[in-house]
Amino acid sequence: MAAADHRNEHHDEPTAHACVQQELTVQLVLSPERGVPVPALLMYCADDPYAVHVTFHLGQDSPVTWVFSRELLVEGVFRACGNGDVRIWPTRVGGRALLCLALSSPAGDALLEAPAAPVASWLERTLRLVPPGTEASVLDVDAALADLLGSS
Repeated sequence: MAAADHRNEHHDEPTAHACVQQELTVQLVLSPERGVPVPALLMYCADDPYAVHVTFHLGQDSPVTWVFSRELLVEGVFRACGNGDVRIWPTRVGGRALLCLALSSPAGDALLEAPAAPVASWLERTLRLVPPGTEASVLDVDAALADLLGSS
């Protein structure tokens, strides 16, 4: 039986609404000895190819979503990066690889620790969906401008 020929299929071009999600639990660090588990959802969509969305479910009526550069998160897996509102760096605690996210807003500051492996795995899936350097080719600038100007 011959193997199927897939050369004519276009799996390398994401559809505008293709998204990659990952649910995980992060720790909200209250002190060096104490943290609170917080459910989180990582979301990346091809129609917003430069950004990642991280939604934290803090037990309130409405979750809190932070949006920042995918490139910042990719770099933060390997080395400390960011300044201002979002800073990211890798660390190890008790033999576990973690990714630290320091978030600052007018409402306050938060330090969160995420397990590095599921974040890295999710990031790899986002990079397969929209490879680095190809973001502009999947971004529909005309539609974004029409939405912005209210002429859709």
